[in-house]
Amino acid sequence: MLSTSLFVLFAYLVGSVSAAIITCKIMGLPDPRTLGSNNPGATNVLRIGGKKAAAITLLGDTLKGIIPVLIARLMDADATTLALVASAAFLGHLYPIFFGFKGGKGVATAFGVILVISPLVALALLATWLLMAYGLKISSLSALTAAVLAPLYLWLLSPENAFLYMGFFISILLIWRHQSNIKNLLSGAEGKIGKGN
Repeated sequence: MLSTSLFVLFAYLVGSVSAAIITCKIMGLPDPRTLGSNNPGATNVLRIGGKKAAAITLLGDTLKGIIPVLIARLMDADATTLALVASAAFLGHLYPIFFGFKGGKGVATAFGVILVISPLVALALLATWLLMAYGLKISSLSALTAAVLAPLYLWLLSPENAFLYMGFFISILLIWRHQSNIKNLLSGAEGKIGKGN
């Protein structure tokens, strides 16, 4: 129980490190919480600082998911512990203790934790995102589609119930964090990839 608690705490703290805010500060860019969508994530960093800053942010947010889950896995944590660690890292990104509990939407961090939990599911999610993004050119809709399908992919490709419950938890929060995007999608106001919105 103690080791599980420590793993979970470590994962939350790692998740709480904002790649977007740190990247923008190092590169001399404005705080992403003050411009664009005010979201500290890779898409908003792309608007503010361009492709290089966005790529660094995307990598950082993904690694926040990978590192704590990978460490737990290498230390032979069971499926329930892995699911809790994954959820904690994701929650850290959404509600970071170091940044007033105001974080990003969690797409890249969710991908990072699932990449370690089940590479096949991560591949399926990446393919889903890419197909949607290529076809419709809307990043948020691509992310929402992947979020909705994540529990199904976990059910089909992963044998552990703990991972399925984790998938539902992460998917629900991802959808919740995209409320403004959903409103824009319904009104036709959501920006498209490459259009500078």
